[in-house]
Amino acid sequence: MRFKSTTGLAAIVTAAALALTGCGSSSGNGGGSTSSDGKVDGTGKTLNVLVGVQTQYPEQQKQWQSDIAAKFKAETGADVKFETFASANDELTRIQTSVVSGQGPDVYGLGTTFTPTAYATKAFVTLSDDDWKKVGGKDRFNQAALGISGPDKDHLAGIPFVSRPFVMAYNKDLLAAAGIDKPATSWDELAAQAKKMTSGGTYGIATGYKDNFDPWKFIWAMSVQAGNPLVDGNKLKMDDPTVKKAYETYFGWLTNDKVVDPASIGWSNSNAVAAFASGKAGYLMMTTSSSIPTLDKSAVAGKYEYALMPTIAPGQTQSKSDGDAASILSGDNLVVADYSKQKDLAFAYIKLITSKDEQLNYQKVFGDLPANAEALASLTDPKLKPVADAAAKSKATPFTGAWGDIQLGLLNVTVQSIPDLAAGKVDGSALDQRIKDAQNKGQASLDRASKG
Repeated sequence: MRFKSTTGLAAIVTAAALALTGCGSSSGNGGGSTSSDGKVDGTGKTLNVLVGVQTQYPEQQKQWQSDIAAKFKAETGADVKFETFASANDELTRIQTSVVSGQGPDVYGLGTTFTPTAYATKAFVTLSDDDWKKVGGKDRFNQAALGISGPDKDHLAGIPFVSRPFVMAYNKDLLAAAGIDKPATSWDELAAQAKKMTSGGTYGIATGYKDNFDPWKFIWAMSVQAGNPLVDGNKLKMDDPTVKKAYETYFGWLTNDKVVDPASIGWSNSNAVAAFASGKAGYLMMTTSSSIPTLDKSAVAGKYEYALMPTIAPGQTQSKSDGDAASILSGDNLVVADYSKQKDLAFAYIKLITSKDEQLNYQKVFGDLPANAEALASLTDPKLKPVADAAAKSKATPFTGAWGDIQLGLLNVTVQSIPDLAAGKVDGSALDQRIKDAQNKGQASLDRASKG
């Protein structure tokens, strides 16, 4: 995977967005006529929707899209055309290019951490009371899921679609065989336990160093748990010693502790899930309930459980963060482009896919927790309790338009370190320089966002 710098595009997004604010109304007008009963007639129209690729379930995603398009067609007369992005870099680039051009998808399904970037462009609808009514009302949603939908409760752009708090899965048999009676609660304890389970072709930890989304989340968690929020007001603190310690711990699983499969240098998260599913790993890190459909049909069915990821930073005995920071506040939000001439259709689509029945169907197929409050309350699978605990102990990433660049900067340090990992050692001075470069670019982005 090549990492493409996005800071150049980011610099022009806000200015371009301001020029485009006259291109569309922030109300839900357009996109077919609306009858007195709230039904939208979109006959002959096409709604364009951008979503992330479901790498674990590509065929299921195609089927879901086909099914939901048929239901939307029956309900509104309109077609749905889906577009996809495959990486965090692609996700940010799609936001930026659409803002600059003033055209593109009508509805975006974005990871929650990209909602601040989308909001900062001023190119997406800030939801009015009337807009919320068109999607079933704000009360339809789990209120905790609204925590990163906007800068405050009166200025929200993101409509929650699914919740995806991060946890770790563990193989009960492998832990028991190693004499481990409960999952690790600190990162140091995790490494120690992983060593006990590493033997032959079995490893203590399964993770993907080349995943397009996850590596930065380890660094964020360990840094925040050590008391470093990364963004402190208008100051970026990526050059704090806690950040380097986090990278050293994360890389050290491979280079020093040797508790991960060397092949994981080239793995995505789906490869790590597959390794755990085959019974070849004690822990599966940075996973979500979306792994349930795979694991329940695998060699570890009935032999695994979820647990909170460690909440105590490397080298420490207790967390220094304000809250456990067990996970980022994670999931997908739906945003509507302000340039869209089909806002009523967009809201009708969102109303459909956030209904109780559709949310429960999505959870059954993909495993993600519903954002619909009624659907979420109806789930009874005991495996989901640790996932719900992680949701309650999640911490939001900073709500700044610069976060997209900062997040990609954190990821880029890992991307640039892949050759070193393959060689078996990450040089400390090289790591320092990569972090410094990310700090400088991230601070520049933060400065622009602050002025905007």
